[in-house]
Amino acid sequence: MDRTLKTRLEAKLSDQLAGPIRQRHDETEIRVTPGSLIETMRVLHDDPDLQFVIIADLCGVDTGQSMQVVYHLWSNKTPDWLRIVVEGLPREDPRVPSLTGLWPGAEWMEREAYDMFGIVFEGNRDLRRIYMPPDYTSFPLRKDFYLADDAARSPGSGVRHMEQTQAPIQAPPSAALRTVRP
Repeated sequence: MDRTLKTRLEAKLSDQLAGPIRQRHDETEIRVTPGSLIETMRVLHDDPDLQFVIIADLCGVDTGQSMQVVYHLWSNKTPDWLRIVVEGLPREDPRVPSLTGLWPGAEWMEREAYDMFGIVFEGNRDLRRIYMPPDYTSFPLRKDFYLADDAARSPGSGVRHMEQTQAPIQAPPSAALRTVRP
């Protein structure tokens, strides 16, 4: 855990953070609001002491009460990965600014989070579905998404019909004793 990274982040971003900086093993985590995301990411990307030049991952999270977007960044200035959690997105209309201006590679990741969670990345030039059909109206990774066979229910409710095992088909004993003659 890089304690100097925590000190640098506190000095440069203290007024933009939505909570304390957390560190565990080789990962440092900060939390921000959607309104401070662009400025926070610009500092992380452009500041010569930080230089988080690689966005390794971006994903959506449905907590059940609200939505989040989680980013993982890498810099050669620290051995720690940096996780940024954008908190407090409303489930009815989750929106955050696109980061494609800083990391062009974020475009595809933003499209995936849009397709699976319905999170709108404002400013993404090609925000459309990539897995689901264009006319699909649901978001499969949300907690309120249910499959037609109710596969989202608790496993303690019993075995569903599609999971019941079948006894193997046994060949009649006489078939096993037959010999093949040329």
